[in-house]
Amino acid sequence: MACKSGKHSLSFQVDAPLIRFVKGKWGLTHKQIEDEFDVKMIFPSAKGDTCIVIEGAKENVTMASEKITSILEQAVKSPNLDYSHFISLPLAMHSELVEKLHGFQNSILGEVNYMHDGHVEDKYSEDSSNENGDTESKPLECTRIAVKLEVQNSEENVRVNMGADGTNISKSSTLSVLGIDRSIFIKPSTFHLTVLMLKLWNKDRVALAAEILKGVSSKVMDALENRPVSVRLRGLALMRGSPAKAHVLFVPVEEVGGEGDLLRACQVIIDAYVESGLVLQKDAHHSLKLHATLMNTRHRKRKMGTKRHDSFDARSIFKSYGSKDWGEYLISEVHLSQRFAYDENGYYHCCGSIPFHGSL
Repeated sequence: MACKSGKHSLSFQVDAPLIRFVKGKWGLTHKQIEDEFDVKMIFPSAKGDTCIVIEGAKENVTMASEKITSILEQAVKSPNLDYSHFISLPLAMHSELVEKLHGFQNSILGEVNYMHDGHVEDKYSEDSSNENGDTESKPLECTRIAVKLEVQNSEENVRVNMGADGTNISKSSTLSVLGIDRSIFIKPSTFHLTVLMLKLWNKDRVALAAEILKGVSSKVMDALENRPVSVRLRGLALMRGSPAKAHVLFVPVEEVGGEGDLLRACQVIIDAYVESGLVLQKDAHHSLKLHATLMNTRHRKRKMGTKRHDSFDARSIFKSYGSKDWGEYLISEVHLSQRFAYDENGYYHCCGSIPFHGSL
């Protein structure tokens, strides 16, 4: 703390993702702190600078800094500061699974377009029937035509609504009624199992998290008994809600062999992060339920007149895919993955990883 002409100043380090909580909406928190403690706050102007300067009487500066500390502690626990990283078991490196996921999405979105010359091309086209096969609306008189085509190496019959002029009638209105759009599907290139969510809001915490993962490698191998481990993906399930009002649709995961090695290895990793203090208290005691998410309304791109987390109708999806066997896949490594950042292969940016036995 420096002193100039009776005034004291304190440089307060606040990581970039947290500065907005000190400012508050429309700068209200900033103004309240200045008014309550009779201090002046100077926020960083240069990119990369994370230092807030507080000026005023020494006692006031101290109280203001304590207030800011309290605000930051609450912000970290708050859902307003989203998770930045997570521990993942990547599945997207299995190309045959990625192809199945593309086929799943395309079959629901109806991405075929019947052209005037009779060819079918891989392009947006939508069917206006609902899950019961009834027509939601008929703006044009149409004829239903079945088109057989190859979708991701498996044959499927796709029904396309054709107008009297031979053009394809959009199914987008039906999908909208069902609450389904492309944005709520998980990108196949990011398909994974989640072990643990983390809030790592600065480089030091990210580096510590990567170091912890690396340091627990031998214990993970012991939990796996130095054997490769695979999972079977089968069927569909919901995180909450009902098929008519779904929010998170996922594929349940079974460890091949059923010996529990994978869950034990994951628990070793979780325990290491809890002991380090990097896990929020509310997340520390969650029971692990490995699952592979297919659709999540949290990812919905908001449109006029809709709520971002509106549910979707998954009844027809369960009818088609509820008992689907997606196959068996080797778990080859564990990643410390960064959300909203991606590597060249399309998967989440890897901040650190350790191999599982059988992946070398």
